[in-house]
Order: sequence, then structure tokens, then C-alpha cells
Amino acid sequence: MAKNKIVLAFSGGLDTSYCVKYLTKDKGLEVHSAIVNTGGFSKSELKAIEEKAYHLGVSSHLTLEKTNEYYNNIVRYLIYGNILKNNTYPLSVSAERIYQAIALAEYARDINASGIAHGSTGAGNDQVRFDLVFQLIAPELEIITPIRDQQLSRQEEIDYLAKHGVILDWQKAQYSINKGLWGTSVGGAETLTSHQGLPGEAYPSQLEETKPQQLELLFEKGELVGLNGEAFSPVSAIQKLEEIASRYAIGRDVHVGDTIIGIKGRVGFEAAAAIIIIKSHHTLEKHVLSKWQLHWKEQLANWYGMFIHEAQYFDPVMRDIETYLSASQQKVSGKVFVELYPYRFVIQGVKSNFDLMDSGFGAYGEMNNKWSGEDVKGFTKIMANPLAIYRHVDGK
Repeated sequence: MAKNKIVLAFSGGLDTSYCVKYLTKDKGLEVHSAIVNTGGFSKSELKAIEEKAYHLGVSSHLTLEKTNEYYNNIVRYLIYGNILKNNTYPLSVSAERIYQAIALAEYARDINASGIAHGSTGAGNDQVRFDLVFQLIAPELEIITPIRDQQLSRQEEIDYLAKHGVILDWQKAQYSINKGLWGTSVGGAETLTSHQGLPGEAYPSQLEETKPQQLELLFEKGELVGLNGEAFSPVSAIQKLEEIASRYAIGRDVHVGDTIIGIKGRVGFEAAAAIIIIKSHHTLEKHVLSKWQLHWKEQLANWYGMFIHEAQYFDPVMRDIETYLSASQQKVSGKVFVELYPYRFVIQGVKSNFDLMDSGFGAYGEMNNKWSGEDVKGFTKIMANPLAIYRHVDGK
């Protein structure tokens, strides 16, 4: 193990740029940067990040490709569970940090590094997620966190980099942006307050399309496998849907939640594909699953999302919940029809061979084919018995 050789989780943003300069210039360490691609970067973006890393002074840089693993092991369960943290946030960053941390720890071991560094602050969730996974996967590695340890503000980082000849776009540096397969988070500036909304220009995607557009989403056993009659792998389908829907500036919102360390936090995000898929998948499930399947899925999915968010991915109960979520998807197949508009979308309906509305038993509010009015009278009277008994005994 090389004592001065470390791996740095590098995104090319302000925090990790500071880490390169600080660790090489002030600490004299041999820094090997790596970025874990979980589906949010194009080849040109990854190339630009690599060039930036070398310009800042790293000894080597590597892109670790984990998009398919990330989808198969986490994202598909977020879809199965229709998971939105606090009914808002699709866990765009929370979930991907798990696979990023695993990949980084394994890479650090592969190159015989003595430590592993990340640019998390001391007031966020990511510090816990990275540290916890690093401790589990590679407990022998030293964890190095310059931003957290020095309690730096963004302006202090900018000033330090300028002092060392690195000039950034200060306006863009107001925001910390994290891109992945399941969405992009936008933090800083207005999100540090409780009352200010993010300006439109803070979001990476801008409104480019205003003409309404209809989409047909095809699901097979809970996974998105087709768009407008064209077959895709689930990962490619997510990426294609994001490409289409982000042009409408769909999926923007601000999440307010409880952090792992106990404080409240706000973060903006854009996740056009994630929001459309979750809402479409949930609509399809309401047609094909039973009342109690839907009920218990919701309970377990909320726990699953909370445990992902709070870095408990490796708890064995997570595998148990994944087994249940997977079993619930056997009949979740069919088409969902969606219409896109600027800043919003509307789910028009579904078509499925397993649609329980097409049972022939009756049409809601219209016709009862398999029971009579007398049946309902008797059913209602028996159903009321426990309530009637209570009211009789209670004297009311």
C-alpha cells in the first residue's frame, strides 16, 4: 500500500476541484481521481471532466462505468415501489451514491491506495453515505474529507482556487449539480433558504419545446421497455425519455427533508424521466394489482426509500423488501399513455391484458352484472354490525 497514494471521488465541480489542489499542493499527495458514471453523463461530458482533472494536477483519472449495475440493483426497485421521498423526491442522488461509493472503494483497493477522499461537506447526507460504504468495503483505507474538516464555504473554495490560478465561472459555482440516470440535483444559493425558489436558469435543462406531445410507455413486469412502439432496454428507455421530456422542463421541484444527521435540508432537482415513469407505473399498478397488494407495497416501499436515503442499503431487510417488490410486478405489464406540456404532463390512461377494470363484473357507477341490489343491501347491513354494536353499547 502506497502511503501517499489516494483515490479522489471527482465530479469536476467546485468541491472536488478544491480537493485536487489542496491534496496535491498543500498535502503533497499523489491523487488518482475517478468519476463513477451512473448514467448521467455523455461521452463528451466525461471527456471534459477528465481533461479538467488532469489540468488541476491529478496523477491519473478514470471513469468507472456503473449505470447498468445501478439500475439493476437499485433504480428498478425505486420504480417497483413508486418511491418519492416525502411524496416529492425520486432519490436522484441518494440512491446513486451507494454504487458510486462501492465502485470507488473497489478501485482504491485495486490500485493499492492508502486512502480515499471525497468532497462532501460536514452538513449533508453524502458524507455519511460515502463513509459508511467505504468502512464496510475497505475498512483499511483512510477517509480524507478536506471540505468537511476545514468547514469551508463555497466562497472560500473559490478564493483558494483563484489563488492557485484556477478561475471558475462564479455564477455557476453558486450551485452544486449532481447528474445521474435517475435525475439531477441542484443545491446552493436559494436552496439554503426556506423561502426562495430556484430561478429557471439554475436548472441544467431549459424549456425548448412548447407543442404538446403524446407518448406511449410500454411496461413489462414493472420495467419500462418501450417508447412509442420502439423497444429499448430499461436503461436506454429512461435515457430516451429524459431526452424527450427534459425539453419541456418537466420534473422540476424542490425537496425539503430530514437529513441523516438530523437537520432539515432543501435541494432542487430535475428528473423528468423519473417522475413520468413513477407516475405512469403507479397508474398501471392501480389497474392491475389488488387493493391489498397496493396497500402493502406502499408501506414497504416507503421503508425501502427511507433506508436508501439513510445509507442502510446493506441491511439484509433490504433484500427481503426487494424480493417482495419483485414478486408484486408479475402482472404489471401494459401501455400507459402520457401527454407532455411545458412544465407538466398528464397521464391519459392505460391498456393492459391484466386490467381489473375489464373483468365484466360491473362498470363503476353504471352497471352491476354479478350481483343484485338485494345482495348489496344485505352486505351493507352485515358490514355495519361492528359499528352498530359499538354505538349501541356506547349509548350514542
